[in-house]
Amino acid sequence: MSTLFDLSFVVTVPFWALMIFAPNWRWTRTIISSPWIVLVPLVIWAVVAIPVLGPIWSLVTSPSLAAITDATSDPAVLTALWAQIIAWDLFLGRWIYLDSRERAIHPLLMGPVLVGTILLSPIIFPVYLVVREVAERGNAAVPRTSSVSA
Repeated sequence: MSTLFDLSFVVTVPFWALMIFAPNWRWTRTIISSPWIVLVPLVIWAVVAIPVLGPIWSLVTSPSLAAITDATSDPAVLTALWAQIIAWDLFLGRWIYLDSRERAIHPLLMGPVLVGTILLSPIIFPVYLVVREVAERGNAAVPRTSSVSA
């Protein structure tokens, strides 16, 4: 189970590396544009979750802190939860990357934002929304060349 736990993150590293270290490479956008990149950790989720689907189903249909605490003592349930978190972070990072490219936010600013998304996406997502707003206002504040003749 430990191997699948570790593998659920390792399989996402190439996608994160493309977004962070090669954001302008023509193949990066092509690869990251596909929502199917999150399928890799979700396959690991399925391999781990199907045998413990009963306990997982109970958690999602009748969630409680005590039940979740108890269920996560099972390495399979915890590994499935981890793989789901990793897939979600990649999906969110993918959206942030594509959105930042559309808005022409500089890759040197986006690198730390994407690393932060890997580590603490619930904190970094609102940070990115602020960065996005500031970038949008900065682009709007750039004076345009006027063709007024004197």
